[in-house]
Amino acid sequence: MANTKLVLSFPPRQVREPITYGLVKEYDLRFNILRASISPDEKGHMVLELDGTQEQIEKGCDYLRNAGVSMQLLSEDIRRNEERCVHCTACTTVCPSGALSVQRPSMEVAFDSDKCIGCGLCIPACMYHAMEIRF
Repeated sequence: MANTKLVLSFPPRQVREPITYGLVKEYDLRFNILRASISPDEKGHMVLELDGTQEQIEKGCDYLRNAGVSMQLLSEDIRRNEERCVHCTACTTVCPSGALSVQRPSMEVAFDSDKCIGCGLCIPACMYHAMEIRF
């Protein structure tokens, strides 16, 4: 089984369509909505985790693209600005997935984008604005 985390952007015309239903019905994919911001008749955004075979995920992504949904990997949307980070560890206490952790013995904060679920809790926790999200 493969697992992929994507950030989907829906154009206004697609917001009212049951796009995710097709992922289950037509491509037998399991999905988990990690975060969403969708308003009727406006552009929508969704962080989606897909589970299935690599072939199913590729076909599901083709289906989404053909439906007019743009997408990119979640790891491309969540970033840590290394120049701003002072390794205060405030972000590690709020990270539910363990994507942000303290490395011992250096006591530096490490960011594992593969574990990141895009919840955004690290953004307000960092008073240095080292965590950035494009969502």
